[in-house]
Amino acid sequence: MKKRVSIVSFFVLNAFMISGFSQTLTIKLWPDGIPGSITNPSYVEKITTADGRITRCEKVVTPDLTVFLPAQDKANGSAVLICPGGGYSALAFDHEGNAIAKWLNDNGIAGIILKYRLPSDQIMKDKSIGPLQDAQEAMRVIRRNANDWKIDPKKVGVIGFSAGGHLASTLSTHYAEKVYEVKDNSSARPDFSLLIYPVVSFDTAITHRGSRNNLIGIKPDAKQVERFSNELQITAETPPAFLVHSADDKAVPVMNSIGYFKGLQKNNIPVELHVFQKGGHGYGLAPDRGTESSWPDLCIKWMKQIGIF
Repeated sequence: MKKRVSIVSFFVLNAFMISGFSQTLTIKLWPDGIPGSITNPSYVEKITTADGRITRCEKVVTPDLTVFLPAQDKANGSAVLICPGGGYSALAFDHEGNAIAKWLNDNGIAGIILKYRLPSDQIMKDKSIGPLQDAQEAMRVIRRNANDWKIDPKKVGVIGFSAGGHLASTLSTHYAEKVYEVKDNSSARPDFSLLIYPVVSFDTAITHRGSRNNLIGIKPDAKQVERFSNELQITAETPPAFLVHSADDKAVPVMNSIGYFKGLQKNNIPVELHVFQKGGHGYGLAPDRGTESSWPDLCIKWMKQIGIF
């Protein structure tokens, strides 16, 4: 049975959920004020739980990072920023958040979940850049804390699922775009990206319409569509990528991943794409499923192959 709980309960439950990890902490992303924000007391964050587990977060007001550090005897110095999916209307914290952090920790990688703001005119002056602001700052926060967290600042990547994959690919292609005033020279560029059944394009022929509408509106101008069609924004400086998709994905067509793959190849950027015959959409780590359940192991091998650890 699903139910709504207060924001206070979110932190209590999250502490319970992360108790099996080696070391964790949660920090506010913008302690000195959120750029471009609108104060709206009636806009209240919502948490959904099922059987005592956080499964969904909506109406994010205060973005934060939950940092899961691996056991010291396993740690290899790499880190991955985790962007859960949810169509830019929610965040799938369970199977695309905590489960991913645990998998990364098991492989010696720091897993850092980004609770990013979901685009809304009610709390943002420009909702199209709200998630990107959070993602850029998250990468900078990780690098600022690299020494304390025993992370190599040159081995920090991003993983995104579905709409979280759109945010991850947006970060990978728009990391240098000035969307807020940066106080130092910390880089927001991911060293690699892991895109799992991602929304990449806002081309109406292949996009996930809900994600597009939520980020840039129902009737965006052509420049906005092009700006956030990330297969069109790839340059020689875009980071390497590992992509996963299923051919039978009815929610987000496989051409999203194929287009990004082609763009990286065109720019001679290391890229690996796995298209599975079946799997559909939204399967996370895909435990106890078909061939798509092989992607986590393939991903770890790819990270080793490109020298992340």
